[in-house]
Amino acid sequence: MSITYKDEEGIRGMRVAGRLASELLDYLTPHVKVGVTTNELDKLAYDYITEVQGGIPAPLNYQPPGYTPYPKSICTSINHQVCHGIPNDKPLKKADIVNIDVTVIKDGWHGDSSRMFIAGEGSIAAKRLCAMTYEAMWHGIHMVKPGVHLGDIGWTIQKFAESNGFSVVREFCGHGIGKVFHEDPQVLHYGKPGTLEELKPGMTFTIEPMINLGRRDIRELGDGWTIVTKDHSLSAQWEHTVLVTETGYEVLTVSAGTPTPPAFVGAPAHA
Repeated sequence: MSITYKDEEGIRGMRVAGRLASELLDYLTPHVKVGVTTNELDKLAYDYITEVQGGIPAPLNYQPPGYTPYPKSICTSINHQVCHGIPNDKPLKKADIVNIDVTVIKDGWHGDSSRMFIAGEGSIAAKRLCAMTYEAMWHGIHMVKPGVHLGDIGWTIQKFAESNGFSVVREFCGHGIGKVFHEDPQVLHYGKPGTLEELKPGMTFTIEPMINLGRRDIRELGDGWTIVTKDHSLSAQWEHTVLVTETGYEVLTVSAGTPTPPAFVGAPAHA
C-alpha cells in the first residue's frame, strides 16, 4: 500500500468526516460519568452516527488480517487498557479514566479521533497522565509541515513523554487515513530525527500516542482485541486526524467541543 495524497475534493471529504468524529465525541461527553456502562455509550454512538450524522461506524465488524471482526461501534479503553477495549456492561467507577476512540465514515471518507475522560474526580497521577498525553500529541502535531520526516514527529513525542517520566507504547501507532481506514504511512510515536517518510502536502494521517504511567510493555487479552499494560499501570491516549498543508498542518477532527490546544501551540486548532 502506498501513501495517498488528497486533492481538494478529498480534503473536503476528510474535513466533513473529521468534524463528524469530533462532534460524536462532543455528543458522548456529558454521558461519560460514574455508573454508565460502555455498552450504553456504544449504543448512543451507533445511533448518533447512523441516525443523526448519516454515517457508518468504521470499527463495527472491522476485521484486519488475523483478527476476529470487531463487535462494537467504538473502542472504550479503561485505566490500564491501552487501546481497542471492547464496550461491555460494566459500569464506570469513580476515578476511572477512559479513552473513547471513534471513527466515522461519511461518503467513503474516514474521520478518526479519540479523547480521554475521567469518571468523577480522578487521582492527581491520572489527571497528570491525561494532560501530558494530550500535550504529547500536540507536540507531534505542531511538528507537521512539508519537509519534516515522520521520525521527527515520533522523536518529539517520545522526548516529551520520557522527559516527564512516562513511557511510550511502541507496538501501536498512528496511520494514514482516507477512503481506507488504515493506510500508509505508519506514524510512530517514537523514533529518530530525519528518518522515515518525508511529509508532503495532501497527506492525511492520525497522531495518537499511547502513553503509560509505568513501563511501556503491553499484552493482549483473550478477546483478541484489548491491549493492556503488563504492569497494570494507567495508560492514556489522545488522537487527531491531521492534513499536511502547503505551509504546515490542519487538524481535521475539530468541532465546537474540541479541547483547546496547549498554550505552546499558539495557533487555532485548524487553519
